[in-house]
Amino acid sequence: MAASRNASTANTNNGASTAPLRISFAKIKEPLEVPNLLALQTESFDWLLGNDAWKARVEEALENGQDVPTKSGLEEIFEEISPIEDFSGSMSLTFRDHRFEPPKNSIDECKERDFTYAAPLFVTAEFTNNETGEIKSQTVFMGDFPLMTNKGTFVINGTERVVVSQLVRSPGVYFDSSIDKTSDKDIFSAKIIPSRGAWLEMEIDKRDMVGVRIDRKRKQSVTVLLKALGWTTEQILEEFGEYESMRATLEKDHTQGQDDALLDIYRKLRPGEPPTREAAQTLLENLYFNPKRYDLAKVGRYKVNKKLGGDEPLDAGVLTTDDIIATIKYLVKLHAGETETVGESGRSIMVETDDIDHFGNRRIRNV
Repeated sequence: MAASRNASTANTNNGASTAPLRISFAKIKEPLEVPNLLALQTESFDWLLGNDAWKARVEEALENGQDVPTKSGLEEIFEEISPIEDFSGSMSLTFRDHRFEPPKNSIDECKERDFTYAAPLFVTAEFTNNETGEIKSQTVFMGDFPLMTNKGTFVINGTERVVVSQLVRSPGVYFDSSIDKTSDKDIFSAKIIPSRGAWLEMEIDKRDMVGVRIDRKRKQSVTVLLKALGWTTEQILEEFGEYESMRATLEKDHTQGQDDALLDIYRKLRPGEPPTREAAQTLLENLYFNPKRYDLAKVGRYKVNKKLGGDEPLDAGVLTTDDIIATIKYLVKLHAGETETVGESGRSIMVETDDIDHFGNRRIRNV
């Protein structure tokens, strides 16, 4: 015992550890490097401004072969709103080439003097006479743009504040089912939700009628919408004639041709206003087919393509007639109990309802 105790003491004195050797079989090396938890806020704001830090990250990503946006947030906004034209279209105003001047006050000065930490924003404005081709260009002051500090906060009137990220429903197309309380039948519905613009909602009710709500207004037959898009009764029967729900809906639809369908939609959306064919056509186009008023965003277009099997480019922010047709077809197949269909691009896709509470159908809206 004494010899053993002496050997242990000798090992301790010599600096040798008597603890068992721990071997890690984990694939991830320890310790984990703590990420920059503010990067979600700061990098998003860098993209909005298009500053040097964002440009450096874009160049590095492009060198590594990554596909990243090459336009800043403000550039996209100015391109989206430009040109601004008058009613006759003879004059137009375009904004481009924004720049920031240095902030007038430092962060500490803003806190002490109850100022907002901001930088002056200047934009090049081009005023164009479309009749003569004359262009007048001038740099204009747009206002003081609040800046983010290195801590991911803003100083507003001397008070430090933070913009909290939101978990919101992602743009795209979603299919749902519920049980009618009176008839105990399944009610199937579809919603095309844009990032900006009017919703398009469809539903097959307990009478197996396919209805549509345009911009959350009164429900009407989905065949009225198809006729307003230029489809004839023969084309509708050829495409959807095998489904009882669409045949029953078409029998109840008393509109005759595209003009009649457009006027019927206009009366539902603008009750009390005198309907004209031109006004109805313009209204429908502005709701879903005008990029200035409707935008799915890239994530919305991606989810629509994935769900419906489409192959539209990601920068196609407006709806297409094929999107609407594919949504109706998916909905009636879901009602008919089918489990598989062929998408617009020819690939096979599953026919199933979506869980809107799934995190895959949500996105983070940050600064």
